[in-house]
Amino acid sequence: MTPGSLNALRRERELTALAGGERVDLVVIGGGVTGAGIALDAAARGLSVALVEACDLAYGTSRWSSKLVHGGLRYLAKGDLALAHESAVERGILMTRTAPHLTRAIPQLFPLYRKTSRGQQAFIMTGLVAGDGLRRAAGTPASVLPRPRSIPAAEALALAPGLTPQGLRGALLAYDGALTDDARLVVSLARTAAARGAKILTKVEALRLDAESVLARDRLTGQEIEIHARQVINATGVWAGELAEAVRLRPSRGSHLILASGAARIGATSVNVPVPGENNRFVFLLPQPDGRVFVGVTDEPIDGAVPRVPSVPESDVDFLLEVASTAFTRPLTRADVAGSFAGLRPLVEGGGRSADLSRKHAVVTGADGVLTVVGGKLTTYRKMAEDAVDAALKRSGLLAGPSTTSRLPLLGATPRDRLSTVDAPARLVAKYGTEAPRVAALGEVDPELGLPLFDGSEISAAEVVWAVRHEGALDVEDVLERRTRLGLVTPDAEAARVRVRELVGKSLAGLS
Repeated sequence: MTPGSLNALRRERELTALAGGERVDLVVIGGGVTGAGIALDAAARGLSVALVEACDLAYGTSRWSSKLVHGGLRYLAKGDLALAHESAVERGILMTRTAPHLTRAIPQLFPLYRKTSRGQQAFIMTGLVAGDGLRRAAGTPASVLPRPRSIPAAEALALAPGLTPQGLRGALLAYDGALTDDARLVVSLARTAAARGAKILTKVEALRLDAESVLARDRLTGQEIEIHARQVINATGVWAGELAEAVRLRPSRGSHLILASGAARIGATSVNVPVPGENNRFVFLLPQPDGRVFVGVTDEPIDGAVPRVPSVPESDVDFLLEVASTAFTRPLTRADVAGSFAGLRPLVEGGGRSADLSRKHAVVTGADGVLTVVGGKLTTYRKMAEDAVDAALKRSGLLAGPSTTSRLPLLGATPRDRLSTVDAPARLVAKYGTEAPRVAALGEVDPELGLPLFDGSEISAAEVVWAVRHEGALDVEDVLERRTRLGLVTPDAEAARVRVRELVGKSLAGLS
């Protein structure tokens, strides 16, 4: 096993060490993008770290995003230049240094119809040009994210044939960043931290905590253990208030629909459709590598208890289909919907609509001395992690140098211009980067592992074995929901379930 391998055997060994009294510098609660980012930042500075997660890596909000790496255009429109610049900088770091293999440039089309006023067109183009200025200021080259431009109607229809040509005057074309898979980014962060000595412990639930200890339960065995540290950090996102009473969040639901391949006919270009009556809000259609299309996103506050797995209400389905259909020849209907998902944004409580609340993050010190990270968003996870570790050093008196993660490639990363030279299928390279040949080799050694999980699936049995041996998958749901994302479309998950159960069982037995 390589140092970055996460699996049941390593988990058992590291839990035993902690139960035996081993003390670490930091304990991080939460295995989403923020928690995994904190674990990596701390481990890269030479600190000893244990991350405990009640369920699985990317179990919560981090797997329910729009899979975009935003450049901060929305924040620029709201006049928040600092947050917009931070987003552009972090996007550039992800796309050019830390995770070129997991990111790609995605074209964004803004169709212009006769009903689009010249003022609205000028407003959008001004924003796109300003966003391009942020790209340049962040040092992201135009070879990675091309400059925005106006295009004629014929070119717009060539890029997105499903658009209605009636009244189409042309379009604005811009570029932003997109992830192959948000959950895979979290797994890569956790594995890179593990390669530097971090203990990444899933299915370990924090029951009680203070500044220097966590009482946790191993959900696989029921055993309770006391984990001791110099500082505890709460990075549980929308559930942060359950462990830190002083934290006040106002979660916002972002709903997405998954359209069947061919339903929208937009090729590889995303399409942004304006929401009627809104100046700076769009429903977007995002093409995915498998041919399906995500339609999103809503921004609605939720009340009451925070659900572990949020659902998409019928009203959101109607809203997204109705707005998106205004730009297409064939209206989108429920028959086109193959699946749906919703994520909860951990917004800091404030006045006004949830759509207007700031996406800024903060590190809060509770009365018990626990540090809690609140707010923020996926794109700026690295800066959130850096700020959290800086705060932990200051409060605990631990000594370590400055953050190095802006220059630290994740496992599998290589410069973008070298990805095409990796000797493996392009689909695997987009998921595993330079590790893709090792995944492919599993299927070459054992031809059975090279076969797809079911007819029509691109995902092979080898990817399930890799997930259990190296990516910390401990059961069938870990594989279906977060390592392969087959769980996004229920029929796909059910078609694969029996074979995945067999592969997970054999792989876990092979580790013992």
